[in-house]
Amino acid sequence: MNTHIVGVVILLILLALMVSGHISFPRLPGDLVFRGSRATLFIPIGTCIVISIVLSILLSLFGRR
Repeated sequence: MNTHIVGVVILLILLALMVSGHISFPRLPGDLVFRGSRATLFIPIGTCIVISIVLSILLSLFGRR
């Protein structure tokens, strides 16, 4: 099976779990939350940086053949 297909399937499963409320990411310092009278906007800058660092480390360790 193509690795791109596996990645897309995992991404879709995680997105479905997040939308359904079964998993959520913690709010880290650097995550921005704007609350208005009708809506809330959440911009996870700190969370994205942490995920990027973790994925970079994992890919550098396991991605080389």
